Amino acid sequence: MKLNNLVKTNKKKIRPGRGIGSGKGKTGGRGIKGQKSRSGVAIKAFEGGQTPLYRRLPKRGFKSLAPNNIAIINLSYLQKFHDNKRIDLNAPVDLKLLQEKKVINKKYIKLKILGDGELKNKTNITANFVSKQALTKIEKAGGTINILEKFIKKAKIKIKKDGASLEVLKK
Repeated sequence: MKLNNLVKTNKKKIRPGRGIGSGKGKTGGRGIKGQKSRSGVAIKAFEGGQTPLYRRLPKRGFKSLAPNNIAIINLSYLQKFHDNKRIDLNAPVDLKLLQEKKVINKKYIKLKILGDGELKNKTNITANFVSKQALTKIEKAGGTINILEKFIKKAKIKIKKDGASLEVLKK
């Protein structure tokens, strides 16, 4: 490496509109007149009068208003996490435990167990939903599954004046 071979890194930034001596003065490289020379103008999807791409393509699908709040997990993942010692399948497994161990995101409020893979350990699982395949595989391994009752979509919580007791009412 020699001083005359160094790559220059101290090149000054071009500042348009700072006098004619700068080379980008007066119009600042935007040309004279027209929509593009004005400030605050963005022609995003304009294709010169041709029908834009977003209008040529058909509408497809919709955005569901129902929240996607069901966590889905396969038996193979439960077994893999047990083998990696992230969760203990000998203890009862439920949504809260999986969220504490960061196996499932906190945003989910329901749990569904699917039957992909094999379960080697006998375990006690609590979930909102379970597939038939998963149910047979869990029972075959000698485990049990507790399916929670229909999830209460809208629950009113009443706090009594002493603040000690909570009461959940079905709507």
